[in-house]
Amino acid sequence: MTPERDPCGSTPPGPLASLGWDETLTAAFARYPAQYRPGRVSCRQRTVFDVITANESVSAHASGALRHAGRLPVVGDFVVLLSQPEAAVSTIVDVLPRRSIIARGLPGRDGADQPIAANVDLVFIVTAAGRDLNLRRIERYLALVNASGAQPVILVNKADLAGDPASLAKTVAPVAAGVPVVVVSALAGTGFAGLAPYLAPGWTVALVGSSGVGKSTLINALLGRAAQETACVRIHDGKGRHTTSVRELFVLDSGTLVIDTPGLREVGLGTVGGGLAETFPEIAELAFDCRFSDCTHAHEPGCAVREAVDAGRLSRARLESYLRLAGELAFAQEKAEIGSARSERRRWKGISKQARDFRENKGR
Repeated sequence: MTPERDPCGSTPPGPLASLGWDETLTAAFARYPAQYRPGRVSCRQRTVFDVITANESVSAHASGALRHAGRLPVVGDFVVLLSQPEAAVSTIVDVLPRRSIIARGLPGRDGADQPIAANVDLVFIVTAAGRDLNLRRIERYLALVNASGAQPVILVNKADLAGDPASLAKTVAPVAAGVPVVVVSALAGTGFAGLAPYLAPGWTVALVGSSGVGKSTLINALLGRAAQETACVRIHDGKGRHTTSVRELFVLDSGTLVIDTPGLREVGLGTVGGGLAETFPEIAELAFDCRFSDCTHAHEPGCAVREAVDAGRLSRARLESYLRLAGELAFAQEKAEIGSARSERRRWKGISKQARDFRENKGR
């Protein structure tokens, strides 16, 4: 399974084509006059963004309008830059349309989503042999990626630590639901031939996973140089510490663009619910035979999904995982609706105060 987008055949000629630029972006940028130029965000350091343009890399700040609107770019975004040579300053004034966005839910009462990376074609969900090989966590990542518009690939690293590396793919298969599984050892440099179909020129690949699974080591192996700092995992619990602190885009010799991300301690689904059906396709298929079209598969009579569990055709752990994620998603969406209502009340309260102040000042 590879992206349907043809990054070479459908992109206009020129230096931006190698960054993933396409005809949709060309049309979106057409309304800007000559003093503006496009680029792609390669890194963010607090309030400063590194942006790759057709002929250089520049540092830029987001405009006040973007900050006020809550439209700050993320790594992978294509943006519009306004350069002011006399002040040696570049400002990001717009974020061009995204073809995909990876976002996770943040804890908090407003149910906000945090974008992680944009315009990604493939996502390597990186796990590792040993204690990190957690099927429930893989399901969570799959739901997040399936909702993003990108295509997932499960990458099991540290095969050199497994007694039987060939068994790793079989272990993951029950939750992969047809998603490709590639087993590698970044440290030993084995298994990388299995990644070749997913490293085509012009494609953007993002790496997501917990701390300590070896994402930085993978980046270094793909680049052929030590671009990212690495650290050992703790022996007693198999956990690693964060060595990658920012999201950053790298360009491989093959022309593939790779985005490295810090390890995620929490993988909240947020309000992106479209990925559950793709993550649990067997449950979605069984649900067609439920007595009620809005069956939650928790307690309703005539539930074909629970009947499949009772008959041994569907694992109970799989259903429990689905119900847990569906419940989390419903709760996040409810929080987001409450947060939106609260924000709208604050907005109207501010407008009312401004109108009241205006009337009072007018009468003076």
